[in-house]
Amino acid sequence: MPSLRKHIDGFLEGAAPKVPRRELTHLERLAMVRRHGDFSLAYSTAVQQKLSYFSDGDGYIAFGSKMKHHFALGDPVVDPSERPGYIKRFVEAAGGPWFVQIGAATAKVLAGLGYQINRLGVDTRLQLPAHDFSGKRNETVRYSERWLAKKGFTFAEDRKNMLLDEVSRLSENWRGERIVKRWEMGFLNRPFADHLGADMRRFVLHGPEGELVAILDFDPLFSDGKVIGYTTAFKRKQVDATPHSEIGLTKFAVDRFREEGISVVTLGLSPLLDVEPSGFAESSFWRGAFQRAYESPWVNRSRFNLQGQAAFKRRFHGLEEPTYIAFRKGTLMEMLGLLRLIKAI
Repeated sequence: MPSLRKHIDGFLEGAAPKVPRRELTHLERLAMVRRHGDFSLAYSTAVQQKLSYFSDGDGYIAFGSKMKHHFALGDPVVDPSERPGYIKRFVEAAGGPWFVQIGAATAKVLAGLGYQINRLGVDTRLQLPAHDFSGKRNETVRYSERWLAKKGFTFAEDRKNMLLDEVSRLSENWRGERIVKRWEMGFLNRPFADHLGADMRRFVLHGPEGELVAILDFDPLFSDGKVIGYTTAFKRKQVDATPHSEIGLTKFAVDRFREEGISVVTLGLSPLLDVEPSGFAESSFWRGAFQRAYESPWVNRSRFNLQGQAAFKRRFHGLEEPTYIAFRKGTLMEMLGLLRLIKAI
């Protein structure tokens, strides 16, 4: 059956519109991200494997293909003034591709090209230094940090990949209790790696006996060659770890970034959270489907804990910025292709 699926996928992808692809090296992609990678998915588009690139050498649009359709990932990685032109050229070349987890500026350009724009969820932004953990509403976050310290837990940063064996064991332990254990989701998320990539940051929590309890990895955000922020990339913790571990470790990392003068931390996508009318022409069918999926006990229990993700990020009281998904037709077959691309099914 897997070989038959691959044969069918190959046949369908062969029938997809022929998009000009540019073979960009890893270093070339990172150089472009360091100039223009100011959104949460930018770094991931540069380092994730199995993506294709529509590029003229000054920037790119990263995309994946599945079941005869192309799916752009995030906003274009190019100077903001050049993004509308990049989008229009890619739409023409790719025959009406989907755009997944895009910001409002990209959504506006696509709306002008006849696309339907639906909300996909929200990305939580902590604007520093204005955002801190003072006040009554952040008492539970502060309590988690105090509780961990009182019980003998310690926080640190591992900037030299000193804990690779422990990190690998921790990740395997974590995977053993996931809703879907056999594979990790892709496209919107890239597979976890023990080694940190260039410019990434890793924070760790050790238990009272010195054991590794949790890790939190961040991807960088850039503008004009400088790191301006970080976005949560990966979280791993022991399956029996206290609920305080993830909260306390996130606070510790954000506090370090604030002390360094970093301007923003984003906590990443909360999928299908607050899928209200987008303000653009949109599909009422998919809005309703997204809302039902978010509320579905079966989806949250057996596929992906959407409500748990959202509840965790809301503990930090950041600014919730809508993210969007855009398409011209929005057919069931196209959505099936996307779900298979992100390995949700």
